[in-house]
Amino acid sequence: MGAEETLFQRFGKEFPKGTELFREGETGKEMYVIQAGRVSISKRVRDVEKVLAVLGPGEFFGEMAIISNKPRNASAMVQDDARLLVIDPKTFEGMIRGNAEIAVRMIKKLAERLSEADAQIENLLHHDPASRVVHQILQAALTRGRPTDEGVEIDFMVREMPRQLGVGEPAVRSMLDKLERAGLIERGPDRLTVYDTARLHDYLQYLEMKWKFGDL
Repeated sequence: MGAEETLFQRFGKEFPKGTELFREGETGKEMYVIQAGRVSISKRVRDVEKVLAVLGPGEFFGEMAIISNKPRNASAMVQDDARLLVIDPKTFEGMIRGNAEIAVRMIKKLAERLSEADAQIENLLHHDPASRVVHQILQAALTRGRPTDEGVEIDFMVREMPRQLGVGEPAVRSMLDKLERAGLIERGPDRLTVYDTARLHDYLQYLEMKWKFGDL
């Protein structure tokens, strides 16, 4: 029996699609590790439920309830049938004490999440939808882009953007069409190439100026 199966026998549980694991504001005493399936993490922003992230196998969530003993700061919903490890505070403490590598991995992941949260907050400060879309593409290119002969390639799911940015899908597609016609990007099915991040940054500044000027 593999290590994953042993862990699942001790701490594992299966959750069908649509299960609400916890809600924002509730007190929580467990964290979760995904062995299979996907879980969406969402938060209420101005009375709208916004999906902050969709997590897959190997990811963990809900740890802040154990670390800080505060209410849940987001909600978690099972998106695809999932196998999850459910870890209580005592088990969590034992894992951290007994394995420095787990502690280091967790610290790195938490730092990464803080950085992503900063980027999302910064994005929401852009008032107009067009700027939000361009900012999201630029951030993705700068933080997780893969250099190619043409420019920088990123994985890009248009259907995830409306929930992340509060921008409707038609507006997202319209902006992508505009960027492609302007020769700033090239689109594939689930990928996108930014030809020149400096030019895209200049375009974002132009949009911001246009928006502010229009407000005067």
